Amino acid sequence: MVAQSTELTSSTNKPKKPYLHEVDLMRNIFIFGVLLNHTTSAFARHMTDGSWSQLLLQATHLMLHFTRMGFMFMTGLVLFLNYYQRDHQNWWQFWKKRYTSVGIPYLAWNAILLLLTTLGDKNGRNYWHELLDAVIHGNHFYLYYVFVTFQLYLIFPALVGLFKRHPKKHFLFLVVSLALQMLLLVAIKYGLPHIDRSTWTYWFRSYGMNIIVYQAYFIAGAFTAIHYQQVVHWLTTQASVIYRLAMLLALGTVGLYFFNQNVLHLSLARTQLVHQPYIMLYALIMIATVFLLGLKYANLRTTRLDPAVDHFIKLGSKVSFGIYLVQTIPLLLLNGILSYLDYLPAWFLLLLLPLGYLLVGAGSFMIAWFCYRVPPFGILIGRMQRPAVARRSTIINENKQQNVNELTTKKI
Repeated sequence: MVAQSTELTSSTNKPKKPYLHEVDLMRNIFIFGVLLNHTTSAFARHMTDGSWSQLLLQATHLMLHFTRMGFMFMTGLVLFLNYYQRDHQNWWQFWKKRYTSVGIPYLAWNAILLLLTTLGDKNGRNYWHELLDAVIHGNHFYLYYVFVTFQLYLIFPALVGLFKRHPKKHFLFLVVSLALQMLLLVAIKYGLPHIDRSTWTYWFRSYGMNIIVYQAYFIAGAFTAIHYQQVVHWLTTQASVIYRLAMLLALGTVGLYFFNQNVLHLSLARTQLVHQPYIMLYALIMIATVFLLGLKYANLRTTRLDPAVDHFIKLGSKVSFGIYLVQTIPLLLLNGILSYLDYLPAWFLLLLLPLGYLLVGAGSFMIAWFCYRVPPFGILIGRMQRPAVARRSTIINENKQQNVNELTTKKI
């Protein structure tokens, strides 16, 4: 029995939502996977074209193309965990809270990062025009995820209502969603390149910014939240199969790369496109694998895990959204460094990859941690900071409640 997935009760027998420690590790894996994805891309761009080192990074790049969908799954999971069981929900208040906590960082980082990239630029770029374009299109600085999340927030009340009105059709909704997603990806990969999209509206032309191409991951997250214990039971009973599939499909992404390049003769951009039927299957299996790793962490953390490691995972989970928002800063620094080193042999740059990843990972974490700890910068990562006295009181109460939950969990 997975202790973290059991409904806990306080001393007053009032139902309490369990703290899902498995979610903490999942957030860490997905966000640091995103950083690795972008770091390897930076190194590959600065390597000698046609070198074996560049080919290695390009051919294995699709292995990292599950993290984006993992974030989409986590968003659906967490939203439904927090709101689905509520009998009365003020959706206007929901929209106000969500669009404020996420919208302010979205606007702020678009403005900050665009300013950083235009400083010293002598090409006469119009900052305000570019800022408006970035905000309304969501196509700058990896902020597409936030742009898509805005769309989810808009339709979220309707999704909750749909699942609540049809409690016996949840599995049907999931199957239909996955089938539609597969058909859409087949059309995107094999049909869309042959269609003239120049007259299409931006939302359809740039489908990577459209919630429709991610809907299956949100629905999978919703289904998991509603039927949490059943999903956990199924995952744990199928763990060995899932792990084997994950390894096979990960190796299969290398074959997919060469198939796209040598058989379909696709460009590198389309070869490494995240919107492919195979990648959908791979991403779903990898999400299940990461979920299983999260469950293992949840069971080990109170007995055999170093408290320092557990503390880092907790902190990484808290600032994961901030890490995502600020990653462009260390990535810009990395690209600047690599531009001075691209005369070096490609194999030598490959050896430097771990150091580059450390720079991006540690840099993103430290900036996000600074914002998390130092008022009023918390607003930049979606965490509104309270006055010091109120914040200390909240932390004390949260620690007391977590201790009660953990003691109850052990008894269970």
